[in-house]
Amino acid sequence: MEKETFRYDNTIVRKFAFATMAFGIIGMLVGLTAALQMVDPMFNFLTPWLTFGRIRPLHTNAVIFAFVGNGIFMGVYYSLQRLLKTRMWSDVLSNINFWGWQLIILSAVVTLPLGITTSKEYAELEWPIDIAIALVWVVFGLNMFMTILNRRERHLYVAIWFYIATFVTVAMLHIVNSFELPVSFFKSYSWYAGVQDALVQWWYGHNAVAFFLTTPYLGLMYYFIPKASNRPVYSYRLSIVHFWALIFIYIWAGPHHLLYTALPEWAQNIGVVFSFMLIAPSWGGMLNGLLTLRGAWDRVRESAVLKFMVVAVTCYGMSTFEGPMMSLKNVNAIAHFTDWVVAHVHIGGLGWNGFMTFGILYYLVPKLWNTKLYSSKLSDFHFWIGTLGIIFYALPLYWAGFTQSLMWKEFTQEGFLAYPNFLETVTQIKPMYAARAFGGSIYIIGVISMLYNLIMTMKQGSFQREEEASALALTKNYEGHKGEGWHRVIERRPIQMLVFSLVAVAIGGAIEIIPTMLIKSNIPTIASVKPYTPLELEGRDIYIREGCYNCHSQMVRPFRSETERYGEYSKAGEFVYDHPFQWGSKRTGPDLHRIGAKYSDSWHFNHMMDPGSMSPGTIMPSYPWLFENDLNTELTAGKIRAMQTLGVPYAEGYDQIAVQDLTYQSESIAKNLEKDGLQVLPNSEILALIAYLQRLGTDIKVKDGQAAMVTN
Repeated sequence: MEKETFRYDNTIVRKFAFATMAFGIIGMLVGLTAALQMVDPMFNFLTPWLTFGRIRPLHTNAVIFAFVGNGIFMGVYYSLQRLLKTRMWSDVLSNINFWGWQLIILSAVVTLPLGITTSKEYAELEWPIDIAIALVWVVFGLNMFMTILNRRERHLYVAIWFYIATFVTVAMLHIVNSFELPVSFFKSYSWYAGVQDALVQWWYGHNAVAFFLTTPYLGLMYYFIPKASNRPVYSYRLSIVHFWALIFIYIWAGPHHLLYTALPEWAQNIGVVFSFMLIAPSWGGMLNGLLTLRGAWDRVRESAVLKFMVVAVTCYGMSTFEGPMMSLKNVNAIAHFTDWVVAHVHIGGLGWNGFMTFGILYYLVPKLWNTKLYSSKLSDFHFWIGTLGIIFYALPLYWAGFTQSLMWKEFTQEGFLAYPNFLETVTQIKPMYAARAFGGSIYIIGVISMLYNLIMTMKQGSFQREEEASALALTKNYEGHKGEGWHRVIERRPIQMLVFSLVAVAIGGAIEIIPTMLIKSNIPTIASVKPYTPLELEGRDIYIREGCYNCHSQMVRPFRSETERYGEYSKAGEFVYDHPFQWGSKRTGPDLHRIGAKYSDSWHFNHMMDPGSMSPGTIMPSYPWLFENDLNTELTAGKIRAMQTLGVPYAEGYDQIAVQDLTYQSESIAKNLEKDGLQVLPNSEILALIAYLQRLGTDIKVKDGQAAMVTN
């Protein structure tokens, strides 16, 4: 049989490489801005679309889906063709994938700073963009699978197993988590409420980390480390165990983000058990990657590619050890809601994803431009300043996390909170925030040096749009070798691989989520909990628009330190009308679940106008536009109808009088403010936000006298 000649498509790899570099630097600069805002609120520039609450999700989306997302496509489109010895099935689909993904990113860049958000972490984009994401992802999957079916290699290499699992799991996660009821083109409400919404969100959120930031990069690790070191993967059998154990166990671990919350205890415990079990497959993968370099460690000293990849895999090992430890309840009680979590996430983001992406770029650009790297000294500079950047970023935040937790929980000998004013715990760690910004700055300097190095490399070389290769076509009839393992059978049947992967990841999600939806005893109802008034509902949407959930939680955990500070711990039944939930994941400011009726309307008025006037030294920005903007009530009736559709028990026909009720409550708050000598424009947005804040946590009785002990 004669060999067939074909050409790899390098142009699509180049496009994604350019996008990776461009969005990498943009996403990191947005992150640096957010870091500076934590040092001094003046970096919010009194501009709505530049406030921390709005640009923090822009930063996470830009880094996860723009930088890492383009990096995934870059690596997959390069490696898949070569592993399968065939060109991508369709150049048209490749380009739809590229341009569609960039349009989605552009949509995020426009909508998130405008406050158009669902508030669900890593899934903030509104429903039209969600649909676009699903369509583009299907295009990617179709192109990948048709390429696999048209391959010239009998067996699928381990990297492709991870690509398949990534495709099928991300599709499942995105669809399930994105069930929303549209109110308008830019506004929707989550189909789920309260506890159920939190469980689905963190099932998605944790596994977005697993199957978008981890499994595709593990696939890239299995391709690029052997290629760069010219060594085979250390252990084929370990690869099999790593793959199946990782995708099966990972999907169960999401509830560890909700320990000590109102989530049913059984779901929390499942999350803890499976999170701890994750150490085994994760470290199996890390060791398989590092031991691939056995006998080739001398090349690490000379190769920029291998240097970055070794640190990347090491950071992967650190993160996947630290994560399971943080999921233990006694450790989680210390770490959750603190900056420790931020440090943990950035060891993975800056170290694992960042350095692996840089290593791949240093590998690909000289090959695609058929030349050598422009400057090894510059790549060495990038490596060391990037490594220092990670250290200077993470260590201060670990320190800050422990400091926060210890101060939140400390009691005096008399039995009172040692730091009843939450602000003390913020001002104490400002120097750590400044050190974090310094670490981020020097990390970005390293990235800029890489961009210069790669651009000069491109200039001195000549881009190969297509690369010629040849291979034998696959014969239709094939009989396995005698004694071959069972897994070899699956490896030559991609549809089976996809189905088995889907089954492996679907089991955990189904067992955790379905009982929470169907068994009423999981979420005991509370008769006194009532739906939000129209004005409170509008205020809640403003709270979401401004991204308040990025700094404030709404979940008082059953710890003495929290019930003393905030009030009665949160109950599952209090959130049954919350579409979406607002529990948050970080406390830069205090928890707000029992903030209702704790302060006067005028306190909230002054606090939102000038937070420093009420809380000297605060890092919270001012929101002057809330006092100037008229509350838009055009959608109020539609929002009430949407809530009715979601099961919120507003009376039949209430949508017709909702605006009238809204106006009455708004005028009442305005009169209260007037008594304190505060003038406010009628129907301004601040009135709705005050209404919402005053309602929070008041459906059940708070222990008498508790609020008086705590100040902000």
